[in-house]
Parts: sequence; structure tokens; C-alpha cells
Amino acid sequence: MTEKKGVIGFIGTGVMGKSMAGHLLRDGYPVLVYTRTKEKAAELIESGAVWKETIEELASQSDYILTMVGYPSDVEEIYLSEKGILNSAKEGTYVIDMTTSKPSLAKKIYELAKQRKIHALDAPVSGGDVGAREARLSIMAGGDQQAFEACMPIFSVIGQNIVYQGEAGSGQHTKMCNQIAIAAGMIGVSEAIAYAEHAGLDPENVLKSISAGAAGSWSLSNLAPRMLKGDFDPGFYVKHFLKDMSIAIEEAETMKMDAPGLTLAHSLYTELQKKGEGDSGTQALYKLWKS
Repeated sequence: MTEKKGVIGFIGTGVMGKSMAGHLLRDGYPVLVYTRTKEKAAELIESGAVWKETIEELASQSDYILTMVGYPSDVEEIYLSEKGILNSAKEGTYVIDMTTSKPSLAKKIYELAKQRKIHALDAPVSGGDVGAREARLSIMAGGDQQAFEACMPIFSVIGQNIVYQGEAGSGQHTKMCNQIAIAAGMIGVSEAIAYAEHAGLDPENVLKSISAGAAGSWSLSNLAPRMLKGDFDPGFYVKHFLKDMSIAIEEAETMKMDAPGLTLAHSLYTELQKKGEGDSGTQALYKLWKS
């Protein structure tokens, strides 16, 4: 007899959340969904997800609650408000915030959840829209290891590289490391493509050589081809990347650590956003060289 799967409440069905919730549905989990704009959940509802009108309603009926929203302010609102997750979920519920957010907020949610006998994990992801669609996300988790292990069956449906990082906030700190590495890398990818074009080379041919060598990276293999095609649709929004970099800069300053590469990337992406590219994908950085 197949073991009955717990009910998953999923909040935030945007570019990545929609794919993640879809994988869980197809794996046989009962999925409840809530998002600010119901239209964004239409495909999931057609596939069998159940729409809930409020966070309170969703939280009270779920065994696991996954959140994938935009900003730390959104996380704070859905978890800590009067009719938010922590005031509405049952004892024993597992709440997993997969948003890239502040480590300090992850710790606050963990402590308040513990008081209510709720298990909280901060488990941000990396891999963009492609990783979400193909269920190949990297998941970095912070919180109690026992809670992490209890949620592994869920994580394994949406990701492949799933690593427990330590106490509450550790997942978010690890995601900051990820974003710092990407930030400087995106400058390198954009400059490399621009250099190839200025040198009169075929940039697609150049990519064949450099993406398979020591310069190889996820951004070079996945985002550089989009740059060349003029495809600047978001796998990950510029405005959200700026949010992440701002958090990382703030954390670095708190730790009295210099981060010159991160600071440069933040300034370039700020310039890009001022040009009206906030809703473009991070590969739009290339436009600064094209212009």
C-alpha cells in the first residue's frame, strides 16, 4: 500500500514557484496554492492544485508549507503577520522558505516557529527557471537537521544538489555566497562576449571553446547563448538580483568584510535597472556593453 503523502501548501507561483509546485503535484502530493495574482496559479489549478483564498486558510490545512516570494518584506508579511503562516499553521507543520532572504529574518522565523512547535527551514535555491523546470535545483538548507531530513522527500522532487548547511540562517548565508560568485561571473561573461564581437570573432564559436574549458560556468553555458539571441526574458529578474546583492553587501559590512567584486556588480546592475531593465533577466547586463 502506498504511503499517503502530506498536504503541501505552496505560496508564490511565479517564474520558478510554478514549476516547483507542478513537480510536487505530478509526484502525487496534494497541493494547495495561494499567490497574490490568482491568474499566475491558473495552470496549477487546472492540473489539480487547490486554490486557497487566504494564507490563513492554506496554512491551517497544510502539513508542509513552501514559500517562494520576492523580497524579505514579503517573507516577513506572510510568516509574521496576524493571519500569517506562523499564527495559522498547526503544531508539527514544516515551513520551508525558499525565497532568497535575510539570514537574520530566517533566524527570527525559526525562533518564533519553535515557540509554536512548528519546524522552520530556510532553504533558498539556485538554478533559475531552467533548474526549476527540469527539477535540477540546488537547495541549500538551514535549520534543525531532523527537520531537514524529514523534508528530503519533498526536496528530492524539485532538486538534485541538496545540502544541509547548518543552523537557521545558514541556508541564506550559503545563497549569498552563490550570488556573490554569480555577480562577478556575470560581468566576466558579458565582457567576454563583447570582446569576441569587438575582435571580429563568431561569439557562438568562441562559446564552444571557452565554455568547455577552465572558464566554464553555468552562466556561460546557459545565459551567454541567450545574450547572443537577444533573449532577455527573466529566468531570474534583475530587480531580484539587486535585492540579493544588497542583502549580501549588508551582511558583508556587518562582518567587516570587503567585497569589491560584489560592489562593482551591484553598481552595474543598478545602472541597468535605471535604464528600465528591472524586469529583464540577469543576462540583460550584456546590454551595457552593447549600448
